[in-house]
Amino acid sequence: MRLGTIVAVAAIAALPLCAQAQQQMQQKGTPKVTKADAQKVVNIISGDKAKLKIYCDIAALGDQIDAAAQKKDDKKRDELSQKADDLGTKLGPEYVALMDGLQELDPDSKDQADIGAMLDALDKQCGK
Repeated sequence: MRLGTIVAVAAIAALPLCAQAQQQMQQKGTPKVTKADAQKVVNIISGDKAKLKIYCDIAALGDQIDAAAQKKDDKKRDELSQKADDLGTKLGPEYVALMDGLQELDPDSKDQADIGAMLDALDKQCGK
């Protein structure tokens, strides 16, 4: 799955948690997401078969959300996004914080590319 798709799905999936996390971060100051944060999330997910399955399910939903968006099927996109949201909450606060932080990074930055490569490696565990 492309990094852009991952970020889009994660953003949709994590909206409720992101709002809460964002409020907490604003109170503490928004930390920049790092490659170490991404590696921690990858380790957490890849080390837990149940979480890996959830991550892979979210990735599959991301592809379906993209297809629905291209067809301009807002109802289907919203339905799939809600499913992704429900699954995303099960991956934990580290995942939510990473996805939230990715939205703040410059899409052309080296950090974004490096983190994308880490997530691509995780995607390969999904059989993609």
